Amino acid sequence: MGGREEEEEKLVVEVVAAHNLMPKDGQGSSSPYVEVEFEHQKRRTRSVPKELNPVWNERLLFPVSDPDDLPYRAIDVAVYNDRAHAHGGGARNFLGRVRVPAAGVPPPGEDAVPQLFPLEKRSLFSHIRGEISLKIYRAYGHAHAHAHAHAPAQQVGLGPGPGAAKAKEKAAPKHQKQQQQQPPPHLPPAVVAQQQQQQPSAAQKQPRPRPGPELSGPAGAIKPVILATGPALGPEPYPVLGVVGAGAQEFALKETRPRLGGAAAAAGHRDKSSATYDLVEQVQYLYVRVVRARDLPLSGGGGEVHAEVKLGNYRGVTPPAPASAAHWGQVFAFSGDSVHSSVAEVLVKERDREESIGRVVFDLSEVPRRVPPDSPLAPQWYRLEDPKGDRGPAPAHRRGELMASAWFGTQADEAFAEGWHSKAAGVHGDGLGSIKSKVYVAPKLWYLRVSVLEAQDLPPGPGDKARFPELFARAMVGAQILRTRAAAPAHPNPVWAEDLMFVVAEPFDDLLVVSVEDRVGPGRDDVLGRVAVPVSSVERRWDDKQVASRWFPLDRSGGSGAQGGRFGASRVHLRLSLDGGYHVLDESTMHSSDLRPTAKQLWAPHVGVLELGVLGAAALAPMKPPREGKAGSADAYCVAKYAQKWVRTRTVIDSLCPRWNEQYTWEVFDPCTVITVGVFDNCHVDRTSSSPPPRDARIGKIRIRLSTLETDRVYTHAYPLLMLHPSSGVKKMGELHLAVRFSCANAANMLHAYAGPLLPKMHYADPLLVRQVENLRYQATNVVAARLGRAEPPLGREVVEYMLDRGSHLWSMRRSKANFFRLVAVLSGPIAVGRWIESVRSWTRPVHSFLVASAYALFVLFPELILPTMFSALAVAGLWRYRSRERQPPHMDVRLSYADAVFADELDEEFDTFPTSRGPEAVRLRYDRLRSVAGRVQTVVGDVGTQGERVQALLSWRDPRATLVFLAFCVVAAAALYAVPMKAILGVWGLYALRPPRFRSRMPSPFMSFFRRLPTKADSLL
Repeated sequence: MGGREEEEEKLVVEVVAAHNLMPKDGQGSSSPYVEVEFEHQKRRTRSVPKELNPVWNERLLFPVSDPDDLPYRAIDVAVYNDRAHAHGGGARNFLGRVRVPAAGVPPPGEDAVPQLFPLEKRSLFSHIRGEISLKIYRAYGHAHAHAHAHAPAQQVGLGPGPGAAKAKEKAAPKHQKQQQQQPPPHLPPAVVAQQQQQQPSAAQKQPRPRPGPELSGPAGAIKPVILATGPALGPEPYPVLGVVGAGAQEFALKETRPRLGGAAAAAGHRDKSSATYDLVEQVQYLYVRVVRARDLPLSGGGGEVHAEVKLGNYRGVTPPAPASAAHWGQVFAFSGDSVHSSVAEVLVKERDREESIGRVVFDLSEVPRRVPPDSPLAPQWYRLEDPKGDRGPAPAHRRGELMASAWFGTQADEAFAEGWHSKAAGVHGDGLGSIKSKVYVAPKLWYLRVSVLEAQDLPPGPGDKARFPELFARAMVGAQILRTRAAAPAHPNPVWAEDLMFVVAEPFDDLLVVSVEDRVGPGRDDVLGRVAVPVSSVERRWDDKQVASRWFPLDRSGGSGAQGGRFGASRVHLRLSLDGGYHVLDESTMHSSDLRPTAKQLWAPHVGVLELGVLGAAALAPMKPPREGKAGSADAYCVAKYAQKWVRTRTVIDSLCPRWNEQYTWEVFDPCTVITVGVFDNCHVDRTSSSPPPRDARIGKIRIRLSTLETDRVYTHAYPLLMLHPSSGVKKMGELHLAVRFSCANAANMLHAYAGPLLPKMHYADPLLVRQVENLRYQATNVVAARLGRAEPPLGREVVEYMLDRGSHLWSMRRSKANFFRLVAVLSGPIAVGRWIESVRSWTRPVHSFLVASAYALFVLFPELILPTMFSALAVAGLWRYRSRERQPPHMDVRLSYADAVFADELDEEFDTFPTSRGPEAVRLRYDRLRSVAGRVQTVVGDVGTQGERVQALLSWRDPRATLVFLAFCVVAAAALYAVPMKAILGVWGLYALRPPRFRSRMPSPFMSFFRRLPTKADSLL
């Protein structure tokens, strides 16, 4: 007997940890424990009080009665909240469950690794989230006995809380505390690297357990799986309150607590200097304005002079100006941490000479402090001193005068944006213009509709007179070119009646050129005439009413085969209009920042104000290689886009943790819009005038939907900046620290906006085709990029295209998988309802099934209760979920984007150009993969079409006997439904469907069998 007991096989379930559980104790937390059931045997772990990321590391063992029957069994794992810790009672709350098939459990002797399982709902109304980590394997009884001889029955591993640390110190022997704990093998490398940084001291570390499922003595201690990683690498600029979102902490959203300018106001002492900049940290600056100089005693009597401002080791220089009219008008800004001197000097020097003409010294203790909205400080004339400090009161010793001013202020000062900053002291030449902060206004875009109706009296083209001409019209606005289809060849006067849509921007400087051409041969078109119309002369319209059409004479100049001049009778019939009732889409509709029509006359009043404080960034990835013995660095700036207003912060030079502390404001006309914020590396700082213009590198971007923000609440978070790389996949490029506030101006207008259409009226009265929308969006992006590229400093095309998601419509296997799983998540609700109905019909819980059947009978008898009960249940469910609502703004989700499980070849395809630049072998592999995916889609589409054809076959008489049976059934059903009340029919049908399984047959119903026998058109497919 002893030998048989020793060789008895055990099923071992190691409950490692759980992550991101739902708070169920009413205090924002839970006291979870795990209950495992296998073959009517139940085991449970200890309860971890007040922890949403518990770590158990407990081993639960179950005897296996028949190992051969194990593949047909399942392991039920459920997580509950122990309410005894919060209320002192014995009740519990459901936190989620997992059903693991035992068929995949490795046999004794094989290695087993922990696996992460998402928690599932128990019913339709369960509110569940989180994951649980389990390690399941099989072992023999002798290993079980040996483990219990050296270790407690429930081995508790270290968790992140202090209670778990104390338990580990008591459970582990002294010689184990000197060993090195190894990271779990199933975690990603980024999480492992962070866990190694936060591991405890050597006196608290466990030895590395021996791999394999054998439970052997002290070395069998369970390795803890810590799902919440340690602090982020690099300095933390602001205190972090908590981590929001599922997944590893590396890619999660972090709530911060910066010292905003409004903190003093919240404490009761509001500072006037923070009245307008209350979403950023106040930064003190010393401003020195150098305006001009006069009466300068020059050695050569002329030449150029410049001014130099010195403060400690910092030196700023104005551009050179003629001595006769020395005017600079430049502001120098020195941040508070740059002020290491008690005086600031302004020196005037001649060009190419070291000694100065004179200087003005400002004692910083006497410099006034300016607080906006006070008027700017008026500059004054100061007499220049010689370098020794002699002002020379006599006229013979006069050295000239300098108009300047100096004051202390913050970044709220008007001179902040245009000033020279001490942090950019090493930037010279053309790079100075690219580091300033700017506000850009994108051009107002219009749709230009060109309706090409017909042409008359066209001259004959050269060539074969016997052939029919292939006539078409071509329209061109700037770089946009569209053409109509070819007209009917037999008609002497071609008729097209086709609309061509263009994107134009104010001011209208372009010409619309319409030409009528004849396709003579492949690649050869003969111009029969053209007309040029200024876009500024085109009539504007705000609705779908047609404008009057006009005949335009055609000019033959420039056509091949003609002598030039005017062909008097040739003309073309056009209808031209600038459509202001549309919203010109330059972004995707799903995350657009503006939905207003172009015409300002159609705008509704604004509903609120959006305020954005760009605080800074942390732990940015080095974008520039190491140079001159220094480590890699980045010259980062931030761009925010909402509606027509684009903002660009100043560039912080040579810093991986830049601090901008700039605040911007937008008017909001629709709460269901999105603001996009991107971070870029400035590659123009070191550029010379002769080098080609470089492209600014992308660091990352985020989107925030305004409708997810609570009104008048300040959100301060650190958003992860994520980028996809062709070689390494998803990579965290740093964190962006923002403060966001959405204020409501009129609650009635905001609620009314939810009832209105998403797009303006013209999009529904005269809708555009899908292919037109994509082409117009591409053209709108080009127009915006061209206009913003002409500003100073220019906003590069690569920045505009990245912010507007220009390539989002291109094919990507990763995006296709992400959208597929989004669809699966949406359909999981109806699928859960179907499973619940099936569980009711199976009568596994008789009381539950009886109550459902009784409720169904009640609704049949009193149908007027159906809709009130349904809406009441929805209201109660919504109010119940209010406690566990998402309190943080959305952020880029790696798991939802399917970026954490993407393959290298899929990334190579996503980053490929269009058309492709890869070799034929790579294209062949992609084509084969696409064929396999399309084959599965083809099968599903065919199955759906088959079911639809069977429905049509009921009355098509393709199967005469089936159609006859169906018609007879319809006649009998009509008579029965007329004679029997509908309540009785529904009641009998429902109770019949809910009958217990012992009264049902496993065979399909006659109706389903009849339907599956109907003919389809699949038999006629080749």
